[in-house]
Amino acid sequence: MYSILLVIIYLAFISLGLPDSLLGAAWPSMQPGLGVPVSYAGGISVIIAGGTIISSLFSNYLIHKLGTGKVTAISVAMTAAALFGFSVSGSYWQLCLWGIPYGLGAGSVDAALNNFVALHYKAKHMSWLHCFWGIGATAGPYIMGFVLTRGLSWNAGYRTISVLQVILTAVLVFTLPLWKEKGGSAKEEEKQQPLSPLQVTKLPGAKGVLTGFFCYCSVEATAGLWASSYMVNRGISAETAAKWAALFYLGITLGRFICGFVTAKINDKNMIRIGQFLIACGIALLFLPSHNKLAFAGLILMGLGCAPVYPSLIHATPKTFGADVSQSVIGVQMASAYVGTTFMPPLFGLLVEVLGIGFYPAYLVIFLVLMVVMLESVNRVKGTGRE
Repeated sequence: MYSILLVIIYLAFISLGLPDSLLGAAWPSMQPGLGVPVSYAGGISVIIAGGTIISSLFSNYLIHKLGTGKVTAISVAMTAAALFGFSVSGSYWQLCLWGIPYGLGAGSVDAALNNFVALHYKAKHMSWLHCFWGIGATAGPYIMGFVLTRGLSWNAGYRTISVLQVILTAVLVFTLPLWKEKGGSAKEEEKQQPLSPLQVTKLPGAKGVLTGFFCYCSVEATAGLWASSYMVNRGISAETAAKWAALFYLGITLGRFICGFVTAKINDKNMIRIGQFLIACGIALLFLPSHNKLAFAGLILMGLGCAPVYPSLIHATPKTFGADVSQSVIGVQMASAYVGTTFMPPLFGLLVEVLGIGFYPAYLVIFLVLMVVMLESVNRVKGTGRE
């Protein structure tokens, strides 16, 4: 039964990734018909991100009352409804309205599943599950592109993803008893102590971990979004730069698959350190002038380095802070991560106007150094540096 549940969780992680890249892939087709400036995609993204941050912060209360299984089913259903809402929308304000349940659904399920896996499964599954999220994030734009090349509208692309989410919702509802057997019922999770976000920040080491999450996601999101522009600035053609930038995400997905085999021998803390070292090596290659092939290698190294950090940080949470408060901590961790992902790449965009795109590697170094300093301070506080 547990293996069936694990398959369902893997499918749920794919479903988490499916909508994440849809807006970017569909926006060039959406924008002319909506009659709004290109930049208005940012408004929808901020609304979705805001809902995700809010639901992440308060997900522990929902899970405490309903259990992981029900929260996952409800959240996926909300996402399915929001995607269907996108598919029938014909104006910008309607998309903004549907962006609210879109974001609220995404945050709760992300926090719920990450905590459930951290408590009940080995570290390899955390790495592989986040690898499967990458598969979903890759498949979403592919499905949208497939629909558009068949002469259908972007609405049909959103409708297709919505149907997939509805199917998953039905599967989740029918398999709710499996969550109870594994400890995902509300009764089991009453053992968890729901803490407010403020209470979480007062836990020893919490500020360091939350800052580490924020910094990591700032590095990953900025590196991925601006890689292509940085490469073009180095004299590489736009087409080649786009392909090279995609390899950053390929490095993350492939790296997480490989990490699943390595985590049995290397603990979470050292997996994070290895990842940080690889990110540093990748950024160092970007600093080398007029060596574009080395810059290409640097992007892949950064992707491979990013691979173990996020899953390992999450998987270490029950051990670092205690299983009784891990759900509350992970909810705030997700919120910190989304803040970094949402706001730090646009901040770099503003800095580019003043400092130029060449500031790209230095910007990444700032967040990498802060991440290393804060996470190592947590290791000292919690006494886990050599485990």
